[in-house]
Amino acid sequence: MTTVAELIIEAVADHGTTEVWGVVGDALNPVTDAIRREERLRWMGVRHEEVAAFAAGAQAQLTGRLGVCMGTVGPGAIHLLNGLYDAKKSHAPVLAICGQVPRAEIGSDFFQEVDNDVLFADVSVFTATVTDPSQLPTLLEQAGNAALQQGGVAVLTVPGDVGELEVAKDTAVPRFVADLATAAPTPDSVRAAADAVAAAERVTLLVGQGAAGARDEVLELAERLAAPMVVALKGKEAFDHDNPYEVGQSGLLGNPAATLALETCDLLLMVGTDFPYKEFYPSGPTVVQVDRDGTHIGRRHPVDHAVVGDAGLAVGALLPHLERREDRGHLDRARSAYETWQDLQQHYVDPAYEKKPTGFLRRKVDNPERRIRPELLAGLLDRHAAPDAVFTADTGMATTWLSRFVRIDRDRRLLGSFNLGSMANAMPQALGAQALDHDRQVVALCGDGGLTMLMGDLITAVSHDLPVKLVVFDNGRLGMVKLEMEQVGMAEFGTVLHNPDLAAVAEAVGMRGIRVEDPHDLDDAVRRALAHDGPVLLDVVTNPDEIAVPSKPTLEQGWGFAIAKAKEMVVSPE
Repeated sequence: MTTVAELIIEAVADHGTTEVWGVVGDALNPVTDAIRREERLRWMGVRHEEVAAFAAGAQAQLTGRLGVCMGTVGPGAIHLLNGLYDAKKSHAPVLAICGQVPRAEIGSDFFQEVDNDVLFADVSVFTATVTDPSQLPTLLEQAGNAALQQGGVAVLTVPGDVGELEVAKDTAVPRFVADLATAAPTPDSVRAAADAVAAAERVTLLVGQGAAGARDEVLELAERLAAPMVVALKGKEAFDHDNPYEVGQSGLLGNPAATLALETCDLLLMVGTDFPYKEFYPSGPTVVQVDRDGTHIGRRHPVDHAVVGDAGLAVGALLPHLERREDRGHLDRARSAYETWQDLQQHYVDPAYEKKPTGFLRRKVDNPERRIRPELLAGLLDRHAAPDAVFTADTGMATTWLSRFVRIDRDRRLLGSFNLGSMANAMPQALGAQALDHDRQVVALCGDGGLTMLMGDLITAVSHDLPVKLVVFDNGRLGMVKLEMEQVGMAEFGTVLHNPDLAAVAEAVGMRGIRVEDPHDLDDAVRRALAHDGPVLLDVVTNPDEIAVPSKPTLEQGWGFAIAKAKEMVVSPE
């Protein structure tokens, strides 16, 4: 006979999931025992359940299959939440299996009891508690299908006295539907949008992850319209390479060329993007938005023409209505500005460009002449990483440096907490990516604040022999928070991190650790770290005063920064 726990695990394995992430314990012991006996699954024990949820979400984003994590009664389930919220906001299909107190104790305020159905109501597209084996096939199938079809989190709760119960004889193993429907836009919406585009003199594209499956069609659109293409961060995977129309990112990660392309257009054509920062949208142009989700239309910026449907089908339907333009001036001006900006950025990735700080900046670091520019580190990672590497990036300055200096070529992949904006995501996501393929290089760009938040799971990389490359931008600061304070005139305060030697910490848990303090040693260190055949932590002491100027800096920001620096001459940042 088959138990509840065994049926859950058989269905997950049949689906093609290869790992289950979590911490063992009490109510879910029957489930972990079923995993032990299932040859197609690996149990990935972690030190904190948040890591389990991040890792499962990373696997879901990379494969399109269910990522699976587990958290047992009460605190174990609660610890999953942050990683599950990241999966929710990344539209990653994740199944969370959670424990619960025995059925007779539910509602009695029993030890460790929390109401999982209430707890996970906001983060999930489906949540249910199995109280009888007869419910399981339907509830499990609903959970998996909801996660896959709606791109979100499903939570299935199993009380402690249910996992070992037997299901009815000849119960079929639940099957999950991974194929997604594609919707074509209406002809009238396509015609109206095409007429607006044809009437415009200067068109700029703003393209995101939702257009990833329509790369060929979008490139043809840009060619036909002679349109510069601003690429949202999550669109880098599809549009960062072999793209003669690209002008980089906008927003806080952006550059002047992207601003030029946006502010000089008379029609903005958005394809598969939900770019959230309203202040970086241009005012005045006609706006056409293509998105498969009609609820996204106009929620960031007013839209004149909505085209609701699959990006490939929508752009493919637009193209026959549009003629090739001979005037390439708008595109050429934006591309020229972008190439000029890129050339200037290359100075930052030259070790000889290092400058010694003076005055009040010198007091921030014991050895200011040995501080390393974070741009140099990111540039070397781009240069030496494998052409099919998977990159993960912590929220904050690590993402900024990746955005500007790491190219996501055709076979590279990119993960981050780009919608939730959580700290501490890079290392757990790297663990999830590496577990899928031990032979593929996985490089995590970690902030020192993010890495130390979940540092216990360095042990997970060692215990599961996951050869991740963890690269720490060790500036001793919460860098993005520091920048946020200074640009509004606040003195830096509360952002200083008193870090240990992180390479020594890595060595202490059995991982290779490399520490770099001199920019002239960095190239060799990056090469050695990436070539190491096991897990490695590269601890690079970077300049805490390095800033990233946004694509559209304001006078107010500059004045605020000057005021903040004046205050910092007399105020300790701690």
